[in-house]
Amino acid sequence: MANPTLNKKFGSLPAADAALATAPVPSVAPQSGEPTMSIRGVAVKTALFLAIFIGAGAWSWSLVDPSSGLTIPVWLQLALYGLFILVIATVLMPALAIVTGPLYAIVEGIVLGGASHILNEHWGGIALQAIIATVAVFIAMLFLFVTDIIEVTERFRGIVIGATFGIFLMYLFSFIGVFFGWFTTPVYSSGPIGIGFSLIVVSVAALNLMLDFDMIVRGVNARMPKQFEWYAAFGLLVTIIWLYFEILILLAKIRD
Repeated sequence: MANPTLNKKFGSLPAADAALATAPVPSVAPQSGEPTMSIRGVAVKTALFLAIFIGAGAWSWSLVDPSSGLTIPVWLQLALYGLFILVIATVLMPALAIVTGPLYAIVEGIVLGGASHILNEHWGGIALQAIIATVAVFIAMLFLFVTDIIEVTERFRGIVIGATFGIFLMYLFSFIGVFFGWFTTPVYSSGPIGIGFSLIVVSVAALNLMLDFDMIVRGVNARMPKQFEWYAAFGLLVTIIWLYFEILILLAKIRD
């Protein structure tokens, strides 16, 4: 059964997230004696961003009235527009990640906290299921990366980036069509096509974690400046949140 709420209100959310994955890794030469990035540093900054995201999400969760059904509040819809601006600003100026990272975490927390509450009320327990699935996928992809079961080669990187950019264009094209009432697409429906599309997007989002892990390792090996940790943590945050959102939507389609 098609879900017009997912179609019209949530369809454009991953566009900004997917756009970041197609951005090139910035090249910043370290200065002599300058502290360099570390995996620990990236982990700490990612944890900080996630804590901000969870805090903002909890606040947004408490503000939304789920009794209104699947109607998305206007203020929640307006928050979506800030996401794309923050991502593009960070891609163009990676040094801003120390500022845009917390802002992105706050805005995403506000958007997904409220959205998760609404969907969770309609399909009981779906938010917790999405969180558990996201953590499980993250651990699985980290294991595959560390053990070299999946090796991030140039070909692998090109395929994942190409697939991500294709998804970005699909969301953009669909959003424009739905927004102007020109057409609707079956990818947002709860039928086989919609569920199949969501499975593909979840898979691509999971593979983007491999690119994030690889970027972090390459940055550490290249002795990138300490400030690059903020950009790496920002990229990892975007992918994790994108993955959670896509799993949430996939579960909603299946439950629908």
